Amino acid sequence: MLITIFGAKCIGIDAVPVRVEVDINAGIGIHMVGLADAAVKESLLRIMTALQVLGFRIPGKKIVINLAPADMHKKGSGFDLPIALGIIAASGQKELPRLGRFLIMGELGLDASVRTIPGAISIAELAKKEGFQGCILPAEAAREAVEFPGIDIYGVHHVQDVLRILEGNDSVSDLLARNLPGIDNPPAAPAAANDYMDFSEIIGQESAKRGLEIAAAGGHNLIMIGSPGSGKSSLAKALAGILPPMDREEALLTSKIYSVAGLGDTREGLIRRRPFRAPHYNASLAAIVGGGNGDNILPGEVSLAESGILFLDEFTQMPRSVTEALRAPLEDRKVTISRLRSKVVYPASFMLVAACNPCPCGYYGEGNRCTCSVGQRLAYFGRLSGPLMDRIDIQLWMHPVDAKKLVGRPQAESSAAVAERVKRAREVQQERFRSEDIFTNAEMSSRQMKRYCPLSKPCRDMMEKMIDKMGFSARAFTRVIKLARTIADLDGTQDISIQHLMEASSYRFLDKRNIQDL
Repeated sequence: MLITIFGAKCIGIDAVPVRVEVDINAGIGIHMVGLADAAVKESLLRIMTALQVLGFRIPGKKIVINLAPADMHKKGSGFDLPIALGIIAASGQKELPRLGRFLIMGELGLDASVRTIPGAISIAELAKKEGFQGCILPAEAAREAVEFPGIDIYGVHHVQDVLRILEGNDSVSDLLARNLPGIDNPPAAPAAANDYMDFSEIIGQESAKRGLEIAAAGGHNLIMIGSPGSGKSSLAKALAGILPPMDREEALLTSKIYSVAGLGDTREGLIRRRPFRAPHYNASLAAIVGGGNGDNILPGEVSLAESGILFLDEFTQMPRSVTEALRAPLEDRKVTISRLRSKVVYPASFMLVAACNPCPCGYYGEGNRCTCSVGQRLAYFGRLSGPLMDRIDIQLWMHPVDAKKLVGRPQAESSAAVAERVKRAREVQQERFRSEDIFTNAEMSSRQMKRYCPLSKPCRDMMEKMIDKMGFSARAFTRVIKLARTIADLDGTQDISIQHLMEASSYRFLDKRNIQDL
């Protein structure tokens, strides 16, 4: 008897359907075909043990298990549950009339418990797209997808729960993900970001705070250069506290990435707080960009920072191969990871926040404390290529806080006040890009810039002079325009003015032709 169960496999952040076909006929042995990896092949012993615990017999016949399409590699332990259900149904030990209505995935324990799998949100999305009534997932995975609309998502702890759903004899509303213990319905508001620093706790650095406010308002990349103790790390942490909450579309995309990586939120459903990723400066290329072997390609830090912040401290100390690999995702807002047999594209729309010292000793520009030569300083910054720096919109040079301010601790503006201005600017952009597939000014293409960032004749004349004086590249020029658009949004004005362009240009001092004169 041939039985078909529907499962799925994640490729990038999208799931594709996999048909699990089980046939039991005359003969001997258990045969699995369909390019299954070691984890899938090892599932047979787990499945047989779990079925015996439940009181099912193992048919003494030839059992053929096919994972289709047969030319696509299958990996992971998520096919345990559909294979087990196929054996139960094909052997005639249970009538499961609703088997074809659901997309089913889950790992089995030896006691027939169902354990979590990655990619729950992508699987739920596929189930809706393919017209299934719902999907059956482990309870923890179902909690990740509890907010996915338009489909029934069941969370199970045991194979017996799955059989209840598929037999259709009893009410199974208690197994719906939204009714599982620990699920807030409606979802609770995001927890307060108590681990973020408040701007009022950071003394001085008013110009740097202004730069961070602009970066947050438009989603711009920035680099902070300053001596040790000038507050670079503190400001980066405070930046996370002034970003607006993610809307549903951003939250869904970010949650899909975390779900595929096995890092989904099993308590609150979609991830609501913007990610703040801060990998060590010695992290490998695969850790930053993403990678893996064969078909098992996982997202890296650039993708895990989607819609949030990627903070890279000691930026100039990072391997050259890693910093140069950031160029593509900074420009394209996605990262493509290619292997011999596969290619995966992950979203990578993040704010890069980099920090470094101005020279090897760290004290250039602070009186006579620097012991480095001009050549050493140039070699130090030479680790960051021109094309990479072109992609960083805001460049901030920070000096230590004046002693009088440090001791006196004057009252500083709170993060809440700054966040309110950032929120208003983001709302303007949300309305502006309502018909586009972007969220912030920093993501604008050339076509969108032409439409949304027109310059008056005086502004164009001023930019011609600025390009000649500063030596801006074409890419740096477009970054200045995007930055000016954000400054205008913060000011609440429709048109970009000369004042906005002047402020935007002031944040690109590293574009000077003679950097040794800094």
